[in-house]
This record gives sequence, C-alpha cells and structure tokens, in this order.
Amino acid sequence: MTNTPAAEGFSMPAEWVEHERTWMAWPTSNATFEGANHDLHHARVAWGKVAETIAHYEPVTMVVNVGEADTIAPYVDTPLTVVERPLDDAWIRDSGPTFLTDGAGNLAAADWIFNGWGAQDWATWERDQHTAEQVIELSGAKRYASRMVNEGGGIHVDGEGTVMITETVQLDKGRNPGWTKDDVEAELRAYLGIEKVIWLPRGLTRDYDVNGTRGHVDIIASFARPGVVLCHTQPDPAHPDHEVGKENLKLLRSATDARGRALEVVEIPAPTVLEDDGHGWVDYSYINHYVANGAVVLCGFDDPRDEENAATFAKLYPGREIELVDAREIFANGGGIHCITQQQPRV
Repeated sequence: MTNTPAAEGFSMPAEWVEHERTWMAWPTSNATFEGANHDLHHARVAWGKVAETIAHYEPVTMVVNVGEADTIAPYVDTPLTVVERPLDDAWIRDSGPTFLTDGAGNLAAADWIFNGWGAQDWATWERDQHTAEQVIELSGAKRYASRMVNEGGGIHVDGEGTVMITETVQLDKGRNPGWTKDDVEAELRAYLGIEKVIWLPRGLTRDYDVNGTRGHVDIIASFARPGVVLCHTQPDPAHPDHEVGKENLKLLRSATDARGRALEVVEIPAPTVLEDDGHGWVDYSYINHYVANGAVVLCGFDDPRDEENAATFAKLYPGREIELVDAREIFANGGGIHCITQQQPRV
C-alpha cells in the first residue's frame, strides 16, 4: 500500500494538540432518540450543552440534517457554524473522519467504512456512511479511503506511535469478517501512522446491549499524555465491569508503548450509581471526555465521584479548565461526550 497516509507522511495527532475546530452532528428524528425510553428534545438539550461548552474554547461546526438548521437556536445561545447534510444519527466520532497531519502544514483524513457499528439491527447508516467524506470535503483535507470498517470511538492514540483498540470491535464479524489481528494492525499502521497496537479484550458490559458499540475503547481507556493511560475502574464488585476494569488494568500495566516505555496507568473510578432506573447496569464513564483548546469537557453524572475525578483530571491536564457537563442523557442514548465530538487539529 503506497498511496496511504503513513506512506505520505501523515499520522493521527493526539487529541490534546491545538484544534482548528470541533465537529458535531445534531440529533435528528430516528430510532436512537425516539424509542420508549428516549426523547429527541432531551437529546438536543444534552448535545446543545456540550456544543455551547466547547464553543467557549474553540469553533464548533454542527452538521445538521437537511432542513433542520433552525432547530438548533432554541438549544444553543453560543454562535456555531451550521452546515446541512443528510444524517441518520448524531455520533460524529464514529461516522465522521479521523483527521491527520504531516507536520508540514497539511491536513488529511482517514475515511473508514461506517456500517452502523457492525450492521446492528437498530442502526441506519444509508446517509451516515457518507458523513465522513462530506466533512472531509468541508474541511479541505486530503481524503484517504480505508477498506476497514472502523469508528473513531474504537481507537485512541498517544500521538507518538501508539494506539489502543479492543478485540470485540476490530475483530467483530459484523464489521470485518475474516480479518486477523495482523490485518487490523497493518491497516491502522497505514492509516494512522502508528507503530504499536495495544489490544484490550472487551468494553463495558452495557456496551453490548441495544444501542451499544460492542466495546469501544474510548469508554474504558485513553491516553492523557504519552506514556500515561487513564483506565476506567468499577470499585463495586456487584457490577460486572468490576472484572472488566481489573482485566484492563492488568494488561495496561504490563504493556509498553511505541517508544518502549512502560505505561503509567491512572485509575479513574466509575460513578457510585450502578443501575439506570431499572434498565440495567450503567456504563457511565469519565474516560469518555473531550480535550478541547484550554479545557477538558468531562462527563458529569450528578454523582459524588464527579468532583473527585474532576480534581484528578485537573492534575492530569494542567492549564486547562475542567468543565463538568451532565452526560446522563447522552449515555442513555448509547454514548458519551467523546462519542459526539470529533477534533480537527490545527495545521
């Protein structure tokens, strides 16, 4: 593969580098937001709050379904750039592109194949499969089309050659049937410019229910800086994610990055709440945060551990404001703050 981003000098920078803007997608009428336990209005309130918070620190471009640009104003007071494009859903981390830079002032993007998180029964992606290409065109980036089904929530990089992923996403038969770990690693090397892949076995328990992603990494582990990984832990042994966290901690503490460094692993405990109004085990996680210019937008859950973890993030990201935003409505629909945002690095 010669005509790939890595071959032409591009790689995915870490999320904490300076951004040109943040991309988001506005909730539209679909099964995600209009099921028995969901509500489009409340989803728009939650998405709007995230957009407003980020817009205080950097420009936000909101992709809105065709004919729905006027629906933003009741929810967002801060000026945004609004563009209309056909949408199925509002998880732009996954349907959007992964932006890349080459260190010489050029912007590119990986356009993964998007198929509704492994062709799940509840998902629709006739429109969203084109979202990445449309965002790339709007951004002016050079487009590289990958042959792999992947989502932005399924990868997390340190900007120095290391990526974390999960087996249940990358090797999902609904995504990449017949692919091996070697196949996945080769594609990630070619399209992200990475050298080392850290495999985690699975995601959080709730993530395998309806509206789940089957194990995205961005809810269980993330880099805070090169050599430092944040790991979701569930202190309560009554919750099945207690074992998931223990397994991931053990693996990460024995792992090294692309530079050969042993990882420093910081435990980020889950909120104290265990179940979501009788709907099952929650997958509430502070890992699913977004690093913007001058700020960290951190999921809040009206929980005693909100402030505890905010203090931890303040130490991890010195010089950035820690903005706690209630993310319970976002999680009720299947994701978190990181899942509804996508950074475009400044070049």
